[in-house]
Amino acid sequence: MSKKPIIVFEGIECSGKSYHINQVAKYLDNKKINYFKFREPGGSINSEKIRKLILDDKYSFNKNTDLLLYLAARSENINELKKHINKKIILIDRFIDSTVAYQHYGMNVDLKIINQINQFLLSDIKVNFTFLNIVNKKNMFLRLKERKKINRYDKFNSGFYSKVQKGFLQLASRNKKLYQIIDTNLDVNSNHKIIIDKIETLI
Repeated sequence: MSKKPIIVFEGIECSGKSYHINQVAKYLDNKKINYFKFREPGGSINSEKIRKLILDDKYSFNKNTDLLLYLAARSENINELKKHINKKIILIDRFIDSTVAYQHYGMNVDLKIINQINQFLLSDIKVNFTFLNIVNKKNMFLRLKERKKINRYDKFNSGFYSKVQKGFLQLASRNKKLYQIIDTNLDVNSNHKIIIDKIETLI
């Protein structure tokens, strides 16, 4: 690739995306390759403040407020992202697809509204490749039980997560060349090799 790629790790709760993005970061560190990594919601200082509000289980927002909070956090991140784009590899833990999967497929927010605001925020910024981490319900809930701290989204019912994961898979099916589906019910080391092999072709 002539430009430094933007690589996103997507998936529902406990799908292993955060683990895998951190493993890729370690790989790049070992190779002494520069990268910029952030998560959504969160990332920049202001976005992390918004993240705390979004995930705090003391609060309950309507679906439109939820959407706007996520996109407000993204707006803050875009300012930071622009400083590094085309200069460093960009690694993102959740991005545009998460908004569509959770807010549209999961909560039935109007997709047109989501796309319009994303277009306004992102302008010509494009994701180069996405690793979509999938997990079955049994393993997801087993992993949730192991978490020391859970947030508001961790408490949603299994039907919600099913809709969200189906949404992710539908997005991936529309442009298969730009997605790698990682079945995190399988061996973690095998998945790590699949991811690193693909990363090497992207960088």
